Amino acid sequence: MNTERIDQVAARAAKHAALSDPSRLRIVDRLTLGDLSPTEIGVALGLPSNLITHHLNVLESVGMVSRSRSEADKRRSYVHLTDDALHGLTPGRAERASRVIFVCTANSARSQLAAALWSTHSSIPASSGGTHPAERIDPGAVAAADRHSLALRDESPRALTSILNDSDFVVTVCDSAHEELGVAGHLHWSIPDPVRIGTDDAFDTTFDELERRIAELAPRLAAS
Repeated sequence: MNTERIDQVAARAAKHAALSDPSRLRIVDRLTLGDLSPTEIGVALGLPSNLITHHLNVLESVGMVSRSRSEADKRRSYVHLTDDALHGLTPGRAERASRVIFVCTANSARSQLAAALWSTHSSIPASSGGTHPAERIDPGAVAAADRHSLALRDESPRALTSILNDSDFVVTVCDSAHEELGVAGHLHWSIPDPVRIGTDDAFDTTFDELERRIAELAPRLAAS
């Protein structure tokens, strides 16, 4: 066995060791589909903040999670799984939904792209809404969709309250919307707002991140 192979096995063993604690396994299960703040993790697991800090530090030490600062409330951070966190491991959480609703503040970029992307991965219906909808879809989002041959729906941004049903599966793709809605959403994806930067690269990065997350969620979300 060569040195590279030994290192890979050691890295996998470290991940398994980190996940041998039931609380850390539960944290990773929840993070497989969405990002959470440490406080939200504590509430979900019913654990005090000092234990959550310990568990997150262990997961971070083996490269399974990373953290980023909220674009809305700078005092808050969100925990994400790293791209290769589950390499060699099998995630254990699944959901059911009759319709998926993607939400951001303005419903002008991220949520619109997400709803359009969802339809290329799943037969479960999808729509999008905003907590404070803009007057139009941002031209940068339209251009990004064109570059990736994705058809955006020909509709203006809409208020979330005008489309939301009790049975909808809600995915917030905006920190501000998530923090405004609180526990109303099922999943949160902490994705930076490309409109603030306005470049093609920013929109393409957002597109790629939405594509990656949707590709992971779609096969694990069953129609109800």
